[in-house]
Amino acid sequence: MKNSLLVLFLILSIGCEVSTNQNDVGNNAASIIAEFKKQLQKDIADDNINGSISYAIVKGNKILGANAVGVASIETNIPADTSTIYRTGSISKSFTAFLMMQVIQDGTIKLEDPVENYFPEIRNLNGYSDSRKITFQQLASHTSGLIREPDMENAAAGPIEEWESKILASIPNTSFQTEPGERYSYSNIGFGILGLAVSRAAGESFLNMVEERIFQPLNMNNSFFVVPEERLKDLSKGLGGGPMGDLDTERPAREHTGRGYKVPNGGIYSTPLDLSKFMLANTGYKDLLSKDHLTLMQTIQTPEGRQTYGLGFSLYQDLGISTVGHGGSVAGYTAHFIFDKESEYGVILMRNFNWGNTNLNLRSVSLIRKLKKLEQ
Repeated sequence: MKNSLLVLFLILSIGCEVSTNQNDVGNNAASIIAEFKKQLQKDIADDNINGSISYAIVKGNKILGANAVGVASIETNIPADTSTIYRTGSISKSFTAFLMMQVIQDGTIKLEDPVENYFPEIRNLNGYSDSRKITFQQLASHTSGLIREPDMENAAAGPIEEWESKILASIPNTSFQTEPGERYSYSNIGFGILGLAVSRAAGESFLNMVEERIFQPLNMNNSFFVVPEERLKDLSKGLGGGPMGDLDTERPAREHTGRGYKVPNGGIYSTPLDLSKFMLANTGYKDLLSKDHLTLMQTIQTPEGRQTYGLGFSLYQDLGISTVGHGGSVAGYTAHFIFDKESEYGVILMRNFNWGNTNLNLRSVSLIRKLKKLEQ
């Protein structure tokens, strides 16, 4: 009862309609969602590591379901619930790209602008030249040509207060593996540079901009770059390692003190219900970006090939669905955020362990397919 009331309160706080009985969503949809929860419960039991999975299921501006299975901490054995906090990992990239589009909407920068116009330090990249100028579009679509990680020891370690200096130190240790715009090549350091470049262009702190321009207007009150002390009780305990090796609780705990430069590309903590509010912003139910800017983010920006990526989002189209989303994985945590553009069904899954029976992407896509079939 406590969890149900909390879910109702949180959903009403963002102005969404909430379905409180099977008649609101249809008996078939309720049955599908119930089976989905049972499958997660079975996965957790089979994993047998005392972890948890929390989820939210969205349809348009409605929350069809939000719940959790498993325990938030192997130490306390307290069950996870809708207030349990997880790391989002690379879903943070979607926030960084969204912020970039807000700054573009303001008229401060253009998508095709060379980043060096606002962030001259990018010229210190290993191999940079006038023929290799990188644009905001290329950083946000993983077509900058940069390697995945900087070739620098401890680049991904250190307190969050030093993330900008870690970016600057990483730049001379970051090289090109392809020419800018030539092909898709996933780059964590590229998104780190993007976050700092957007901040420089706007003349504001990146952390403050995300909080003031995204978290606050969406009432994402359970989303943080640093979890406040009074909310640490809600932070799930990350379980790294696996699938055959020993569980590792030390590295996930250590990374709560900071992950070096990995802030714009992987620094956000949140809950599925809070991420559902961000999903509403990306499906046009919250007035933070124009329809044209949202469409641009959700349009393929990568050269023709197997991997299709927009601006801060992976894109997928096959067998009757066209999804927008992003996954995330850091030590001890995995997450997935995905919605179908046509039906506006969406799924958010967050887990406090790295390996298990639940393939977050496949489970999410399968659920969307089943729900979408109800409308056909």
